[in-house]
Amino acid sequence: MCADRERNDSHDGRDRTVLYELLEGNAAHVEELPAGYFDPVRDEQHPSVVSICCSDSRVPQEGMWHTERPGTVFTPSNIGNQVWDDHEGEKIVDGSLLYPIANTGTEAVAVVGHTGCGAVTAAYQVATGSDLPAPTGIGKWVELLVPVIEEGLESDLIDADAPAPTVVNQLVEYNVDVQASFLRESSDVPEEIAVYGFVYDFHGVYGNVAGRAYLVNDNGVTEPDEIADNVPEEFEAAVCSLLY
Repeated sequence: MCADRERNDSHDGRDRTVLYELLEGNAAHVEELPAGYFDPVRDEQHPSVVSICCSDSRVPQEGMWHTERPGTVFTPSNIGNQVWDDHEGEKIVDGSLLYPIANTGTEAVAVVGHTGCGAVTAAYQVATGSDLPAPTGIGKWVELLVPVIEEGLESDLIDADAPAPTVVNQLVEYNVDVQASFLRESSDVPEEIAVYGFVYDFHGVYGNVAGRAYLVNDNGVTEPDEIADNVPEEFEAAVCSLLY
């Protein structure tokens, strides 16, 4: 067994506080798991939804959906919750999102942006004259967002003369709509796959409920009243838009 080894307490001198916190947290996680927790999914997975979020420590991928069972939500994330990648100059559906659709029977996609998004902010800054951020691994993903932001700023949906934080939050929602549209139009995504767009709000931009994921796009429908008419009354407060 892995624990059967002689101890060697030497290390390279780096502060190991974070490592110990990770180990402590995982130990608590193990203690809290009920018996048989992984039994239904040990050999295969069939998540009902793939939820693609922006890479941000303030956006809890599984927590926002109150997920309590493994295998329920497939959770890729990247800079700017982008559903695409660049392949030889062509945009294709990102493999981390497409995998569960193609291989595990996943029935829906949730594209989740968030208020105060740093990726959208960086793309907005580039679109208005700043350089791409370094290093290249970050700049690549911001560069993929820039055309979306430029398109948004030229549209009638964005108040480009508003203060920058307001513009950024409008662009966050605009980007969610663009990403959702790309999926719905892609030949790699079957027509029967539902595509929903959300903005996770922890700044009080859409309302005063911190942590609410606001439904802004329901399979291409973006007008809030029309979306609200098609959800149970108890969830109408989670339907909102900064654009419509």
